[in-house]
Amino acid sequence: MQIPFIDLKTQYESYKEEIDKEVLSVLSSTQFIMGPQVAKLEASLSAFTGAKYAFTCSSGTDSLLLALMAIDIQPGDEVITTPFTFIATAETIALLKAKPVFVDIDEATYNIDPKLIEAKITSRTKAIMPVSLYGQCADMDEINAIAKKHNLIVIEDACQSFGAEYKGKKSCNLSTIGCTSFFPSKPLGCYGDGGAIFCNDDALGEKIKSLLNHGQGKRYEHKYIGINGRFDALQAAVLNAKMNHFEAEITKRIEIGSRYNTLLNSAKVVTPTIRADRTSVFAQYSIRTKDREAMAKKLNDAGVPTAVHYPIPLHLQEALAYLGYKKGDFPISEKVGTEIMSLPMSPFLTTEQQDFVVNTIKA
Repeated sequence: MQIPFIDLKTQYESYKEEIDKEVLSVLSSTQFIMGPQVAKLEASLSAFTGAKYAFTCSSGTDSLLLALMAIDIQPGDEVITTPFTFIATAETIALLKAKPVFVDIDEATYNIDPKLIEAKITSRTKAIMPVSLYGQCADMDEINAIAKKHNLIVIEDACQSFGAEYKGKKSCNLSTIGCTSFFPSKPLGCYGDGGAIFCNDDALGEKIKSLLNHGQGKRYEHKYIGINGRFDALQAAVLNAKMNHFEAEITKRIEIGSRYNTLLNSAKVVTPTIRADRTSVFAQYSIRTKDREAMAKKLNDAGVPTAVHYPIPLHLQEALAYLGYKKGDFPISEKVGTEIMSLPMSPFLTTEQQDFVVNTIKA
């Protein structure tokens, strides 16, 4: 049985008529940057999350960069984050010549451990950037409380968790700023790069809107040094069609993720822990096993694709070696990095396909 890791083909075929109609409307209008499709999407994203402002932008990475620029992160400032994530989280901090300060993760959820944050706060700390990894929100109440105590800003890196809920509220609307990605493999994915930034503060919203368009307010009047972070109208068209089905897809993701957990309960693997007060959209369905290479080979030989998110924690990456971290500094991140592996996951994964994956693991 050949099983796609993420079944974008079936998704497209399911929504083809709607997606094609929206895309053709952009082609007919010849308005390819910003425009009505982008405005429509931003209104939908705002309504979905409950955030007052939703600004689409060129990528999830740029959403993080713009968030940091919006709060005026300067060279030498410190931003606390996790070493167990994709490099974009720390990369954007480093691009602004600020310092990523790492805190180890909770071994159950793989998100930043809030109990370890306060010890890393210094006079140079300006923000905390938790990552809502694999589709589940970080411990945002605890993180926000620490930030309030020390007068810090919280930016939720929700690039994997758009659609997830935390204590009844949506990811991306849990802190000062929320950032997400619409990379094709994300829970809500376009057909290229894309992202969005969310906030509720008027001044912050106005600044973000300007920064993503070269710091421009009125045409040819530039208040800030910004970037070209504008969103592509064709990608907005794709997402406008997909938004019609997103709630149903979230329900399916939760059902499939929960079923994986149940079926793998008797297998010799560690399944994801989802806290009772939140949901996961399972951007990845990731298990842990002591002999990852053997497990991956067994699955791949049977036609089941796998992936590893993430084998090398950020503190051990060559690009961040200048920070001075060494092996052993974040033992849980390092341990999880050697054991973690992701299985096929999408709202279109069939019961038969899932059973085949599970039976191959148990064989």
